[in-house]
Amino acid sequence: MVMKKRIAIVGAGAVGSYLGGHLARTGNDVTLIDPWPEHIETIRQRGLHLSGMRDEETCIVSVPTMHLTEVQSLSRQRPIDIAIISSKSYDTEWCTTLIRPYLSPQGYVVSAQNSINEEIIAGVVGWGRTVGCIVGNNFAVDLYEPGCVRRTMPRDFETKSILVGEVHGRVTPRVKELHALFTPIDGSGVTTNLWGVRWSKLCVNGMRNGVSAATGMSGNERDAHPVIRRLVIRLGGEAIRTGQSLGLDLEHITGIEPNLLRSASEGDATALAEVERHMQKGTGSQARSNLQRPSMAQDIQKGRRTEIGEINGFIVRKAKEAGCAAPAHERIVDIVRKVERGEVTPRPELLFEI
Repeated sequence: MVMKKRIAIVGAGAVGSYLGGHLARTGNDVTLIDPWPEHIETIRQRGLHLSGMRDEETCIVSVPTMHLTEVQSLSRQRPIDIAIISSKSYDTEWCTTLIRPYLSPQGYVVSAQNSINEEIIAGVVGWGRTVGCIVGNNFAVDLYEPGCVRRTMPRDFETKSILVGEVHGRVTPRVKELHALFTPIDGSGVTTNLWGVRWSKLCVNGMRNGVSAATGMSGNERDAHPVIRRLVIRLGGEAIRTGQSLGLDLEHITGIEPNLLRSASEGDATALAEVERHMQKGTGSQARSNLQRPSMAQDIQKGRRTEIGEINGFIVRKAKEAGCAAPAHERIVDIVRKVERGEVTPRPELLFEI
C-alpha cells in the first residue's frame, strides 16, 4: 500500500487554512502549523469552519494542528514530504528554517505566498527543493475569526486560480503531483513561466493591496472611485515596466494584456478608456463580495504588520536594479507605513496627491 504524502502548511492564515482545510477534506494527510494560539485551539475544539459565497461551500473540517512550540514533536513522527509555506513574506526565512529538519529525503518546500520568495526559500533548503505556487487574485479569502475562513470570490474550476511551477520551468512529477492535489480545491494548472506569472501577480498585488490598506476601501469601492482607479492604473504601469525591464514574460493582469495596461498608465487615451471599462465592469457584478479586501487591508483592520515592504517596496527595489523608477509605489510605501504606525487613519484622501 502506498502511503499518502505528508503535507505541512506552515503559516495557517487565510490562504494556508483554506488550502489545508480543503486538502484535508479530500482525504490528504495535512497538518496546519501556526503561531496564533486561539486559531489553533479553536480548530482543535470545533474544527475548521470554511465558507464562501454559496451555501454549499460551507463545511466544518477536522484537521490536525500544531502551534509553533509543538513543531519539535515532528522529530518523532513520519517526515514531511511537502511543506507549503503560506506565511507572510517577511516570515519566509524562519518558517522555512523551522520545517527544514523535518523534511523527508525527497521532501520539498512550496511557496504559496504573496511577493516572490523562492530565492529566500532556496537559501535555506536549496534550489532543488524549492517549488513555486501562485495563488491567483480571484482566490480571495479572509480569516475573520479564529478557526473561521470565508472565501469572498466565487470558486471557479474553469479558471486556473492555483498555478504551480518549477524555478527552471520544466514540468516535473512533483508539479504534476501538486496540480493533482489542488485540482479538487479550485481550478489548478502547471506553468512553465513561474517568474513571469509571479511578477504578473505581484503587479496585481502592487496595484491593489497598498491602496486598500491606505484607504480602507473594499475592492469594489476602490475600482469604482475615479481618482483611486487612475492611481491603481499608474501603479500597474510602473510594475509592468519594471518586470519587462527585468526581461520577464508577463501574463495577463486581472484579465488585461500587460502592454495595454502599461499604455493606459502612460497616457494613451484609448487604452485608458478600455482599462477603466474593464475595471468598472467588475464592481457591479457578483465577481466578488463587497466584504472583499486584500490581505494588506485585512492586516490594517487587525492592527498587524503588513507586507508593504515585500510587495510595493519589492517593486521599488527591483525598479532601481533595472534602472527605472517606481515613484507611485514609493509614495504608497510611505503612506502605508504611516497608517501602520497609527500616524494617520486610512481614507481615500491620503492618496489624492500621488
